[in-house]
Amino acid sequence: MVKVPHARWEFVLFKDPDSANAFALPGGKVEVYTGILPITKNEAGLATVTAHKIVHVTARHGAERMSQSILIDVGGSVLSSALGEGAGGFSHDAIMQVYSLGTTVGVALPYSRTQELEADHVGLLHMARAGYDPQQAVAFWQRFAEYDRKRGSKPLGFLSTHPFDKTRIAALKRLMPKARQQYKQAKARR
Repeated sequence: MVKVPHARWEFVLFKDPDSANAFALPGGKVEVYTGILPITKNEAGLATVTAHKIVHVTARHGAERMSQSILIDVGGSVLSSALGEGAGGFSHDAIMQVYSLGTTVGVALPYSRTQELEADHVGLLHMARAGYDPQQAVAFWQRFAEYDRKRGSKPLGFLSTHPFDKTRIAALKRLMPKARQQYKQAKARR
């Protein structure tokens, strides 16, 4: 686990039964909405969510996204300056829109999905080492997939910040032997 200097871990529960969500902020603040609790269903389900969010903080995903955003913005500024206005306003604007769309779909969103899978992977191992059955992570994501299915209107995969539910579940299942071993070791220490 990566240490987060000056982290002041704080876990907050927001009363919002309509929001099945949670988020983490750099510095160690993890916030969970009550709307996700029927999906977490139990302590191990909640451990799945919080471990995932803790990894976003310890892996510095927020800082990575900010750095990436700055690089994309700088690239856009350089491109805009290089184009100048001499080619005509429409051409400049069209090229800048293509740049924006291309960097979002081709760089930012895939990277975000990669970070989500990393948080799932490392979070699974953290929860297993903490003594939570890692199979419960798969069960949580299956319940979340059902929630998503009932809610409908999920964006196309390449336009989403998160991987498909089935992709997450398959990745967690592939990691299960290692997580089960960590879980067994944690139980033996008790």
